[in-house]
Amino acid sequence: MINLLFSGNSGVFDGVLTCMLSIFKRTATDEPFRIFVYTMDVSRIKPEYTPISDAQIAFLDEIAKTYNAENEILKVDVTDLYEKEFGGCPNEGAYCSPYTLLRLFADEIEGMPDKLLYLDVDILFNRDIRLLYDIDVEDYEYAAARDHYGKYLINPNYVNAGVLLFNMKKIRETGLLAKARELIKTKKLVFADQSAVIRSTTRKRMLPQRFNDQKFLHKHTVVRHFSKRLFYLPYPHTANIKQWRVSDIHRIFRYYVFDDILYEYIYLKKKFESQQEEINHEQ
Repeated sequence: MINLLFSGNSGVFDGVLTCMLSIFKRTATDEPFRIFVYTMDVSRIKPEYTPISDAQIAFLDEIAKTYNAENEILKVDVTDLYEKEFGGCPNEGAYCSPYTLLRLFADEIEGMPDKLLYLDVDILFNRDIRLLYDIDVEDYEYAAARDHYGKYLINPNYVNAGVLLFNMKKIRETGLLAKARELIKTKKLVFADQSAVIRSTTRKRMLPQRFNDQKFLHKHTVVRHFSKRLFYLPYPHTANIKQWRVSDIHRIFRYYVFDDILYEYIYLKKKFESQQEEINHEQ
């Protein structure tokens, strides 16, 4: 069983769907996938901060099972846990959404596996996921690649927390996530959960950049992470171009290698929207 973790609100549907399709299309394995999605209702902060819906999860599960009948998508609502631990904390209004904090509950959720790959939703796999998932982390709390900008501006081994291969057994022993949660509750951190994880780390395994490439796409790239990046032309500026913005992927990045994934995503997204329109009309 290959165990994956996403987190987010109802707006992460496009990201989970595209990332999931990239995994299935780039990986040749009979081993089933179990994909957890941590979500919550914190619409008290912003109206759009509502959980990923049961309908969205059911559709994702249906698609996953077309690739392997044993694949499953599991929704985990952590609203109560979040409010208890982080409600009103100094990092609730950080630069990113509070949903990025949910990965810090992985040791608190019952039934989580010993090996767990956390992924941000703005990711596409360019090669087989097993190149990443099969990396040995037995003696480490997690494995991660360097942050493209942070390795220059902050520390040569500053990691990007968008791709984290967790050793949950070791994490429970060292208390990594418990320490990170305490930091989130008590200190305002520049990069919130990412800063908390890095500060709480006892031992991590550094991965080559190809396992979390935030700027370039090479033939050897395993994970292309569509995070915010700096462009120099026509003038220096930052842009946050996500993979589901298919026209921009073509026009700005000139990537066509993901077209089989993205065109299926467009078809499936329209199919899901049509199904929901029919259900709403019948009601």
